[in-house]
Amino acid sequence: RKTHTGERPYRCPDCGKSFSNSSYFVQHQRLHIGDMPYVCRDCGKRFIWRSALIRHRRIHTGEKPYKCPDCGKSFSENSTLLRHRRIHTGEKFYKCAQCGKSFNDSSSLLRHQRVH
Repeated sequence: RKTHTGERPYRCPDCGKSFSNSSYFVQHQRLHIGDMPYVCRDCGKRFIWRSALIRHRRIHTGEKPYKCPDCGKSFSENSTLLRHRRIHTGEKFYKCAQCGKSFNDSSSLLRHQRVH
């Protein structure tokens, strides 16, 4: 309910960030106290969030559950698939402030900016 009203009663005393949900607040506090309860059984790397461990495990398993509907290429993270799809759509979100040329990823823009 609080999510829809915009109410955020749980405020972090360390950084001031506020949360609508107590469980999100508790998870956030792990950042400040260094609590990393999720451990990779393959390499021992520790994580604050379970979702980060699940994403990390794909390094070891090689799992790539996100498939491009245009070309069939698979990716381990949805964000990488979304970035890849710009190749097919032609979307270019990164614009050079000096000359106006646009690019579909930030690394291409940075490479271009070295020319100026």
